[in-house]
Amino acid sequence: MNAEIYAFDPQPGVSVALGPGLTRILAPNPSPMTFRGTNTYLVGTKDLAVIDPGPNCVDHAKAILNALRPGQSISHIMVTHAHTDHSPLAKHLSHDTGAPIYAFGGPKSGRSLIMQELAAKGFAGGGEGVDAAFAPDRLLAEGDTVIGSDWVLEAIHTPGHFGNHLSFAWGNSCFVGDHVMGWASSLVSPPDGDLTDFMASCKKLSNHKWQTFHPGHGSPVTEPNARLEWLINHRTSREKEILHALHLEPAAAHDLARQIYTDTPAALISAATRNVFAHLVDLFSKNKVKTNGELHARAIFELL
Repeated sequence: MNAEIYAFDPQPGVSVALGPGLTRILAPNPSPMTFRGTNTYLVGTKDLAVIDPGPNCVDHAKAILNALRPGQSISHIMVTHAHTDHSPLAKHLSHDTGAPIYAFGGPKSGRSLIMQELAAKGFAGGGEGVDAAFAPDRLLAEGDTVIGSDWVLEAIHTPGHFGNHLSFAWGNSCFVGDHVMGWASSLVSPPDGDLTDFMASCKKLSNHKWQTFHPGHGSPVTEPNARLEWLINHRTSREKEILHALHLEPAAAHDLARQIYTDTPAALISAATRNVFAHLVDLFSKNKVKTNGELHARAIFELL
């Protein structure tokens, strides 16, 4: 990670004006998976939309409410996806403000058929923390718009990191949650994540010429289309590494992760293994690999 990325180090709980009608507040939940913590965004100048309230943290809830200026109120709560670092505070913030919660659906919404099958059989393995109790008040589908007094947000369904993942277009900027981040590539962990969907979502976003991406973690992405191209190429390169390793001998996801992610700290190998498994499921769907039995996280994979 280079110095420019590390330079993003705002103080948790302090509101930062990013431009007219846009404020960011960092949640106090840093970790190897969340970088400095979750970015919560406030959009508007009068009736505000809160995007990704963040984890269930009393101090962060207070920070969001303390960021309001005289005459301002929270009218909408928007959630990109139901991971525990993004969505749990929505319920409490809704209770305190009366604002409804908008999202694609609950934590199992938007899963592809193959991920539904993996989950039903219990074959997918671990993953990031899922907010199992998350239940939005209003459902948003692809292309739906939410309108405030001086803002419009358009929902873009971007499954991949999570089945119910939405991005929110705001003019030529977009709030991309965990689909695109400047500090790291996104984790794709079955059954909540699906690499086939992730790549399709990257290509969908690439169809628009964006000015800025505001991610769920880290600093704004100022060259968003270039970042999307990097993500696509990164995943394509990873696929080639997996296919090369399987050309030498059949292997399981955890063996492939240790071969390929040679510079990854030991604490993150389990996450790397889930990423590899996501690639293997994608390759299985494309009839490029097969297993020695049923498709699951510990299966041995070989080339077709």
